[in-house]
Amino acid sequence: MDSVTAATFSALPELDDWRFVLGAVHADFGFASFSAAGEFVAAVAAAADAADHHPEVTLRYPGRVRVSMRSHDSAALTSRDVDMAHTVSTLARAARATTHPTHGQALEIAIDTMDASRILPFWAAVLDYVPTSDSSLADPDHFGPGVWFQQMDEPRTERQRFHIDVSVPADVADARVAAAVAAGGRLVTDRFARSWWVLADADGNEACVCTWQDRG
Repeated sequence: MDSVTAATFSALPELDDWRFVLGAVHADFGFASFSAAGEFVAAVAAAADAADHHPEVTLRYPGRVRVSMRSHDSAALTSRDVDMAHTVSTLARAARATTHPTHGQALEIAIDTMDASRILPFWAAVLDYVPTSDSSLADPDHFGPGVWFQQMDEPRTERQRFHIDVSVPADVADARVAAAVAAGGRLVTDRFARSWWVLADADGNEACVCTWQDRG
């Protein structure tokens, strides 16, 4: 089982259904009916059992399915995910699904702090989340957004201590930033692009649009 980088995955042929977002690959499919989408989910589940490699699958009315995955045992993308992505895409084509590769996104809540150890237990308790590191929390049921704690060198007083990280497919980031600015926001900085752009609304509340590109 070999690890696979975001750049390598993005260059693979026959996987245009998929996008790498926030450490995992995601594909969104549309079906003519809810029952057709359910049949596709059942087919994916059977294939996953056969391969002993299980993606996360979400079914939504009226007939939308999102498939997300990275290898659970390594918490990273591997060749097993590539193989399963090929299988899922083949099943989707057989089911005559429409594909919406740029719809995948992932949300994180970032909290600025001088001492994560002092406040992380509170947020773990109030959200019923579990620690994944000394500075991050996750929903054990994999439904809610992740929470991470950004270490500050000095207390922040000039702006809010929360911001939302919106991780999007790399090929939609420019349009998402432009739309936010057109909707009354402002670009705080693009110094860190293409890893992330910092945006703010008219009241100064901030959000970052993030991609996998140009990460260290």
